[in-house]
Amino acid sequence: MEMTTALWSFALVVGLLTLTPGLDTALILRTSALGHRRQAWGVVLGIQTGTLLWGALTSAGVTALLTASQLGYEILRWAGAAYLVWMGVGMLRSRAHPEPEDGAPADRAADTPAETSTGGLAAGWRRGLLTNLLNPKVGVFYVAVLPQFIPAGAPHFAAGVALTCVHVVEGLLWSTVLVGFAQALRGWLRRPSARRAMDRVTGLAVVGFGVKLAVSD
Repeated sequence: MEMTTALWSFALVVGLLTLTPGLDTALILRTSALGHRRQAWGVVLGIQTGTLLWGALTSAGVTALLTASQLGYEILRWAGAAYLVWMGVGMLRSRAHPEPEDGAPADRAADTPAETSTGGLAAGWRRGLLTNLLNPKVGVFYVAVLPQFIPAGAPHFAAGVALTCVHVVEGLLWSTVLVGFAQALRGWLRRPSARRAMDRVTGLAVVGFGVKLAVSD
C-alpha cells in the first residue's frame, strides 16, 4: 500500500469516527453554546493535542504497553473514569449566569461572565487534553488501527504521525462546524433556565461516559 492510498483510507476510517457523537462532541457543544468561545476553541485544541500525542506515542511503540500491561490499562481507565465523573458532577452543580441587562452588547454579555468565571483558552485546552489522554480506549484504538495503515518500508514514526495529522485536521474541521452550530443557539442559551438545562444534559452525559468507562471490560 502506497502512502497516498494509506492517507485516504485512514481519512475515511477516522472521518467516520470523528462524525460519531461522543464525549468530545458534548464538551465542544456545551462549552461553545454557553458563550465560552475562547474556552471552546481551547477544548478543541486540547482534544487534538491529545490525539496527536496518542498517534506519536503509538508510532513510537509506547502505547503498546496498554495492551501488554493490564495494570497500566486499569490505572489509566480508572483515572479517566474518575476525571469524567468529577467533571460531569461539576457541570450538574454549576449555576447559570445571570441574564445580561437590556441594552448590553451581545458579544460582551456572552464573553465576560463565561471567560472570567470558567477560564479562557488555557482552561479549555487543559480540559480537552485531559479528557482525551485519560481515555485509554483512544490509545487502544490507535494501537489496533494505526499500524495497519503504515505502508511496508515507510519510516514507521514519520508515517504514523502523518496519518495522525489527517485525524487532527478532520477533527478541527468538524469542530468548526460544531462551534458554529452552537454559536447559532447562543441567543436562546443566554437564558439561565436554558443554561441550567444544557449543564444538566451535558453533565449527565459526561457522568454516563465516566461510569461506562469504569464498568467496561
